[in-house]
Amino acid sequence: MAVRARERLLAAARELFYAEGIRGVGVERLLDESGVGRASFYRHFSSKDELVAAMLAEYDHEYRSWLRTRVAELGNEPLAVFDAGAERAEQNRFRGCAFLNTLAEMPDPDDPVRDLVAGHKRAVTSYLAELLRSRGVDAPDDVAARWMMLFDGAVVTAGYEGDTAPFRTARAIAANDIPAGEARLETSPST
Repeated sequence: MAVRARERLLAAARELFYAEGIRGVGVERLLDESGVGRASFYRHFSSKDELVAAMLAEYDHEYRSWLRTRVAELGNEPLAVFDAGAERAEQNRFRGCAFLNTLAEMPDPDDPVRDLVAGHKRAVTSYLAELLRSRGVDAPDDVAARWMMLFDGAVVTAGYEGDTAPFRTARAIAANDIPAGEARLETSPST
């Protein structure tokens, strides 16, 4: 039962924090939504910040697994990351990147949650470099860092515009980094 309480807290935190923001949701609301008692909450987490960190760590693993799987399903081509991002942005209640949203609420540069966000972004960038390296792109680490900025920009813009067009724009810009013959093979599916 204790494990289920932890899972319920993490699920409620993920849904509520993404929809309403971390600072907008108090512990009482988390307890109400999860159906977990206060004592059980503190048995699993010493604070709300610890819950935020656990939720982000869990989501990091899930997101990167999803991205790797979806890109493979789309042909394992580097530019498919933008197509996968556009698909995710089409989901109901898309509010941008959970990691960037969290970062925006953490003004303290020494907050340990900032390290989790930075670690997530480094891991996704590393995956992008892996994809680029597999296609023989020159300086894949540099290109991956540039693509991460394009991807994050597309996520943020899609979030406030409510449209997936920024992913197509970012994809078109990123295509300039793929050797000419490769880019022609990777035409964007209609999104």
